[in-house]
Amino acid sequence: MSASANKGPVIAVVGPSGVGKDSLMSALAVSGPQLRLMRRVITRAPEAGGEDYQAVTEAEFSALARKGVFALDWQAHGLQYGIPRDIEALRAGAGGVLVNLSRAMLLQAQEVFGDFIVLSVTARPEVLVERLSARGREDAGEVRRRLARAANPLPEGLRRVHVIDNSGPLSTAVADALAALQPERA
Repeated sequence: MSASANKGPVIAVVGPSGVGKDSLMSALAVSGPQLRLMRRVITRAPEAGGEDYQAVTEAEFSALARKGVFALDWQAHGLQYGIPRDIEALRAGAGGVLVNLSRAMLLQAQEVFGDFIVLSVTARPEVLVERLSARGREDAGEVRRRLARAANPLPEGLRRVHVIDNSGPLSTAVADALAALQPERA
């Protein structure tokens, strides 16, 4: 992992619903102690579960956006998402800051953050179906829509992308991600 001026890269963790992004991010933060996690701000009810996030109302989100609190913000799945500017403080002295991002925001994030890496997390379709069904947040139609979106490619123009298969044991995906994030040796 490279760092300019003792500032770690932003590491975007992307992939389809059910692929295990949040589990992978949590495990990476434990396994790679110089890796830090960035909490997103989301207009989702606090009791909805899933990732660790800051729940806000739509009015609160709009007020935060007007105040310039977010380095990035976007809408997806009927919700608003934001990455606070305090991600820069997390980058100081870190090996990297892990953040769950939308694929649609990757090029903009690459511009905003400069030192930027993408971990594109994948899993076999049958694994995604099993995980989405098990979490019980989506009906069968929504599961089909999410699976269809899983095949969407990453945008062209990303400079540093590593694909991590999370179809098997989480420990394997963690090891693969840590290996991908290791600094290049001369």
